[in-house]
Amino acid sequence: MPVAEAGSGAASPLDPQTLLRSREYLVLLALAALIGAPVSAAAFGFLALVGEVQPLIYTDLPEALGFEGTPVWWPLPMLAVGGLLAGLAIQYLPGQGGHEPTAGFKATRVPTPIELPGVFLAALATLCFAAVLGPEAPLLALGAGLAAGAVRMVKRDPPEQVSAVLGAAGSFAAVSSLLGSPLLGAFLLMEASGLGGAMMTLVLVPGLLASGIGALIFVGLGNWTGLGTYSLALHDVPKASPPTAAEFGWALVIGLSVAFAGVGIRWLAVLLRTHVERRRVPATVLMGLVVAGLAIAYAESTGKPATDVLYSGQTALDPLLRHNDAYAVGALLLLVLCKGLAYCVSLSSFRGGPIFPAMFVGAAVGILLSHLPGLSLVAGFAMGIGAMSAAMLRLPLVSVLLATLLIGAEGLTVMPLVIVAVVVSYVATAWLTPPPAPEPARP
Repeated sequence: MPVAEAGSGAASPLDPQTLLRSREYLVLLALAALIGAPVSAAAFGFLALVGEVQPLIYTDLPEALGFEGTPVWWPLPMLAVGGLLAGLAIQYLPGQGGHEPTAGFKATRVPTPIELPGVFLAALATLCFAAVLGPEAPLLALGAGLAAGAVRMVKRDPPEQVSAVLGAAGSFAAVSSLLGSPLLGAFLLMEASGLGGAMMTLVLVPGLLASGIGALIFVGLGNWTGLGTYSLALHDVPKASPPTAAEFGWALVIGLSVAFAGVGIRWLAVLLRTHVERRRVPATVLMGLVVAGLAIAYAESTGKPATDVLYSGQTALDPLLRHNDAYAVGALLLLVLCKGLAYCVSLSSFRGGPIFPAMFVGAAVGILLSHLPGLSLVAGFAMGIGAMSAAMLRLPLVSVLLATLLIGAEGLTVMPLVIVAVVVSYVATAWLTPPPAPEPARP
């Protein structure tokens, strides 16, 4: 995930408050505002393109070929084509398609202009052909790369800190409305990049400005085009009851069990990735066929649509909660299994973000467990989302916010439960994950 890293306050020649009041910093804010508008418009265009191509591939194309509806086997050739296109982009275009999703969310370098086409095409093949990853990581990379490229167009050799801050502002603008709130996107980038200390404000303020302008652009373009804002949102959330002692017990159970599941998904994804990297193109095609097979098996076994397993799950969260009564325990159990495995396989081979699939799998786990005594639907739903997000992203603050802000006013009611589930999942994941191998010493 490309997020610019700021230098430490000790290395700065001036006090952060002095820099904050300087003329140069005002110029930096103006540049962040100017960059935020076109970058957010480009991000909106990318999401609109994905939103138009997905139904074209899975609905319009089979009808144009004479089928009555989408055949149950249709995901097989489509995900094979998606795997072929993604594999070719990752293998042969500069930049290897951008952020490697099994690495989770962490700061990486800003992509260069020559790497942006590879990031764009790999993400387009992943998202349009229904692999189980989200658009957030490609958007962050594209936003940072476009912003850094714009800075270089204005000034040939800009200072490294200016490029870093404006690259981060581009990432803020690109993801401004995707998670439902510009503030939530800012927390995601802040926690993922490890910003802290006195210099945090200097980087965060331009990013917040770009994010706020980006959110306005998203809303304006959404109203003007009639396409919506592509923001994560739920409608008609059931009323949450006050937490009980039993639900605090369930918070421990959900946090611990989801941590085991998340560590298992990541471990298997990393294991598969080592085999995929040896023969990138044919292996990615094979992984696409596995995702399609899991979706078909789920649909044939439950009578539910294969789209429950396909795609990132961003738009499927709302129907899953609203129509939870239509899912029997067996169907929910199979949904968790198939979606989790499809998520794991997609992490190992495609390019995209890990947030939305983790949220969907966690939500399905919470709804499944809410059929047991002592756990209400909304509490289970929110705790599942928070715990699985913490296990996969390892960002506890963002995980709490994702689960609670998503359900609106009811989030305040279940927030204590979500915090317990997130903390348990986060700590258990740290204990279950082996420490990284030490890097070789540099001369």
